[in-house]
Amino acid sequence: MRIRVEKFGPIDSADITFGDLTVFVGPQATGKSILLQLLKLLLDRRAIHAEMRRFGLEWGRSRGKFLEIYFGEGMADLSRSKSSLVVGRTSQQFAALANSRGVASAKERLFYVPAQRVMSLRDGLTRPFSDYRAGDPFVLRAFSEKLHQLLQTDFGSTGSLFPKANRLNETLRGPLAQHVFGGFELHTEVARMQRRIVLRRGRTVLPYLVWSTGQREFVPLLLGFYHLLPPARVPRRDNLDWVVVEEPEMGLHPNAINAVLTVVMELRARGYRVCVSTHSPHVLDLMWALRFIQENDGNTDDVLALLGLKGTTPGKRLADAALASKLRVYYFARAGSVRDISRLDPGADDDAECEWGGLTSFSSTAGEVVSAVADRRG
Repeated sequence: MRIRVEKFGPIDSADITFGDLTVFVGPQATGKSILLQLLKLLLDRRAIHAEMRRFGLEWGRSRGKFLEIYFGEGMADLSRSKSSLVVGRTSQQFAALANSRGVASAKERLFYVPAQRVMSLRDGLTRPFSDYRAGDPFVLRAFSEKLHQLLQTDFGSTGSLFPKANRLNETLRGPLAQHVFGGFELHTEVARMQRRIVLRRGRTVLPYLVWSTGQREFVPLLLGFYHLLPPARVPRRDNLDWVVVEEPEMGLHPNAINAVLTVVMELRARGYRVCVSTHSPHVLDLMWALRFIQENDGNTDDVLALLGLKGTTPGKRLADAALASKLRVYYFARAGSVRDISRLDPGADDDAECEWGGLTSFSSTAGEVVSAVADRRG
């Protein structure tokens, strides 16, 4: 899928061709989330309109009101007179996004895990769509509603959330147990007549507010993974083809980030097309290494070593999918341009590419300063 956008919010010009695994990188407020939300809107417009109206949101035919309801308060002027949008070879009008007539399907094709996912839990309690203000971004409200439904139906009666034998195989569970949960298990319990999520080890129970930052950030993502990765006999959710995960690294140690990225690769193995936005050099290290393995006749064992996985059947299946994936990386610049830096060439003339979107530039600067200090002492 290819999307070309001009003069849309902070984006001056973007030409994006999505791969099997696509990564967006760049400073804050440069349009990464806006473009990913636009992707969902293009794929799921009718389903989005139906969900909004189910909860009593109305915008008439107003483009500005719709953009504010969907992207969030203050976003009514994202599109302007010079804005343009081309999907594939077809030019589209932003005003048409407020109208679902003529859109083929009301079934959701893209599952969106937003950067603000920590807000989907309040003191360990899931929050329904209606718990938010009308000006809160739709993708957050929809994600939170999905988690609320999951906890009330699929997982509400069992009590145990992690580890679960029928959710995520041991190849995925083991690193998460070690690097994210540190020996604790994730459970639900009823407190004050409400079902909340807690961490438990033996008789020790930790409520939400004493969890680590990484645990609070990861648990909503884990529940999203549970929805996307049903028991093995069902490869993926009906109708869902795409997954967006914003900033999977938030609050996590590098070993935990690697464990989470392994689950992202499981999404690829199940056939999803995955988009990730990130501020983590660890994510781009993985992308660079995968591309190098692909271009230099690497094999499944190399990918297993990269991800720290054993050569089990699930591990090999995951590594094979990663090895076969088309990888794309785009850099969103502060000036509004979006550049393809997919080769991640350290010797490239483009600073954005050789510094991998600015994520490795500080390491280079720190090395130069330390070298200069060492030379002076010598």
